[in-house]
Amino acid sequence: MTTALPLPDPHDPATSPAADLLVSRGVPAPAAPTVRPRRLRRTPALRGLVAETRIDPGQLILPAFVREDITEPAPIGAMPGVVQHTLESIRREAAACAEAGVGAIDLFGVPATRDQAGSQAWAEDGILNRAIAAVRAEVGDALVVCADTCLDEFTSHGHCGLVRPDGDRRAGEIDNDSTLALYQAMAVSQAEAGAHMVSPSGMMDGQVAAIRAALDATGHDDVTILAYSAKYASAYFGPFREAVGSTLKGDRRTYQQDPANRREGLREVLLDVEQGADLVMVKPAGPYLDVLADVAAASPVPVAAYQVSGEYAMVEAAAANGWIDRERVIMESLLGIVRAGADCVLTYWAREVAERLRAQQ
Repeated sequence: MTTALPLPDPHDPATSPAADLLVSRGVPAPAAPTVRPRRLRRTPALRGLVAETRIDPGQLILPAFVREDITEPAPIGAMPGVVQHTLESIRREAAACAEAGVGAIDLFGVPATRDQAGSQAWAEDGILNRAIAAVRAEVGDALVVCADTCLDEFTSHGHCGLVRPDGDRRAGEIDNDSTLALYQAMAVSQAEAGAHMVSPSGMMDGQVAAIRAALDATGHDDVTILAYSAKYASAYFGPFREAVGSTLKGDRRTYQQDPANRREGLREVLLDVEQGADLVMVKPAGPYLDVLADVAAASPVPVAAYQVSGEYAMVEAAAANGWIDRERVIMESLLGIVRAGADCVLTYWAREVAERLRAQQ
């Protein structure tokens, strides 16, 4: 009969599996640490007590799409769980957001017809202005009603500004200064429809100053401007093209920022603040946390960050394949954005996260 030898105790430095190697090399037993940061990680309550970054439902903004030629919400293939809304379904969505404590909803219009100038963008009966009015009637002041103030969803060419016609010496380029008047018309019409906040996203030079002047001149000096200040020509915008039925051919690199540039983002932000922006934005969020941190450190006004369609789509695709823990990754991605300095975050998970946070309280 064989007597079993006692197994070495891995918790005893003298008999641990590594003891022979360490002794043979003359390595002394490790001293017990006197500083133990792990004490504050021991229980969920302790971790919650000392958490440096927290997410509140009120700092979340839901981007939402409203389409003119549908009778039922239309799923967006590249963004599972996100739809193009009808006027009725966007009212329900807005009400649910208000109930969950979401801070704001940012509305994007998808019109049935488009033209070179994007004239449906400021038409009183245009889909975006009707959506603003419908949501404002539904939620009043319980939810900040924001509107995207840009032409790309409304132009037949898909660009954010007027395209110089054939015969112009710069034919095919975007006419920055002529576009500003159209942004003014769009912002005023959105204010008249009931928007609390307009959000110029076209990256035209001088857009904030032009919109502020137009709003003030028409008695809408109380309407807030959320400026897309550091918006990059990003490949992460891909799924958004489907969401708005984009007609864009080519790219927007002559007006959106080069992803290689960091200091330029801060320069754009400070220009928008000087021109009257009430909030400034960095877009995309996750791939540009360095820019976001720079902006948050320097901005005298609140800072927003947009967790864009590509960021959303990648998480949803990986989760659908069972490769990641979906809920944990969503929360970790948002924590990273807020930790970098964002005061508010535009995310397609806004209502879901707000409801989850409320349920945990």
